[in-house]
Amino acid sequence: MKKGRITGFSVLAWVVLVLFSAWTVFPFFWGAITSFKSPGEQYTTAFLPLVQFRPSTYAWQVVLGQAEGERTRQGLRNSVLISSLSSLLVLLLGSFAGYALVRFRFYRWKNKNIASWILSNRMFPPIAVAIPFFLIMRTLRLLDTLLAIIMAHTVYNLPLAVWLMMDFFRELPEEVEEAALIDGCSSFQAFFRIALPLSLPGIVAVYILCFIFSWNEFLFVVTLSYRKTMTMPVIIAGTLTVRGLDFWKVSALSLLAITPPVVLAALASRFLIRGLTLGAIKE
Repeated sequence: MKKGRITGFSVLAWVVLVLFSAWTVFPFFWGAITSFKSPGEQYTTAFLPLVQFRPSTYAWQVVLGQAEGERTRQGLRNSVLISSLSSLLVLLLGSFAGYALVRFRFYRWKNKNIASWILSNRMFPPIAVAIPFFLIMRTLRLLDTLLAIIMAHTVYNLPLAVWLMMDFFRELPEEVEEAALIDGCSSFQAFFRIALPLSLPGIVAVYILCFIFSWNEFLFVVTLSYRKTMTMPVIIAGTLTVRGLDFWKVSALSLLAITPPVVLAALASRFLIRGLTLGAIKE
């Protein structure tokens, strides 16, 4: 096929890409439009501001106002703290475990068996451990605390981080670390000074993925909290009342909820793409 030649396949590919992009972006566009509608216009099909309807900031005044503003800010604050700290803890533990399973050999249990057991902890549904987590946190008097949810999210996301970090460390040449050991570095020094800096794209990718999973997690937050540590997904779900669902309020809260992870992913997109494709091309 000559360069610049338009074929039926290329036209079809562009049509599919445009339709898929429109299908993906339209819910966000509709949510943004609905958040600027008055409650009486939330069920209308108007989507052109100043043409089909008059924009209103009523939804944002309610969400950020005195009545519900503190609840919204508390939810954002809890979501940021829980997602950031749990992802950092997952990254630390996952890096240690992934590096150990790649660079060291265990004899009582084989490395492959240990890695498979870690992965198996991610296969069962979260509801299977929701009640045990509740009983443990109740015994430790940690219900409705940030620590309880951070611990639950750490346990839930750790298997994924371990397996991803294993792949990243496996792609690093062992000769570089062996040279550092010959020069007098200990195993910990080789890990912190050589392996971690070289795996920076993978580390960023794992952190962002764990952050997003923790940010969107709903079940453990509902189970382990009831007032002080509610996150944005729980607050959004709480808009359902006996009167029905207020779409104008849900739209405003949803836009607030998706902003932090989107901004984080956009700022670290270079590392994220590099980390997710690390090891995809073999030389």
